[in-house]
Amino acid sequence: MKLNTIGLPIQETEKIVIELNVLLSNFQVYYQSLRGMHWNIRGKRFFDLHLKFEELYNDSQLKIDLIAERVLTLGGTPLHTFDDYIKHNQLEVGKDISNDEKAIQLIVDSLASLLTIERKILENASAINDEGTSSMMSDFIVEQEKTIWMMQAWLA
Repeated sequence: MKLNTIGLPIQETEKIVIELNVLLSNFQVYYQSLRGMHWNIRGKRFFDLHLKFEELYNDSQLKIDLIAERVLTLGGTPLHTFDDYIKHNQLEVGKDISNDEKAIQLIVDSLASLLTIERKILENASAINDEGTSSMMSDFIVEQEKTIWMMQAWLA
């Protein structure tokens, strides 16, 4: 079995790079949906949600950078075109959402989909002792599970 410079099996690492690029694409779509909701939210909860959406898209922007840098660390090239993002997207695109409950539900649904992708990456990264990717996915999962819980509490 051939190993790369950081001691991981090349063939399995290439598969993780593909999965990370799928995650990157989905985070880019999620990020842009959050931006749109931030700009378009209306109603009595405007001030609270406007700030919350900004907090979420800033956090997503940081995660996007971490994912892209992990792809590079593993020897891959991060996807970086809108065509690539749309091709690999699995999330509902949030277009023209101004209603608070629709916005929060889209966030819950998007995070649930991201969790599915992240858990698959975590499983595959753990199988080859890729601690860097595993740790990153674990951190994302813990944070996103809590956000889903909070958003569902808001919807109740």
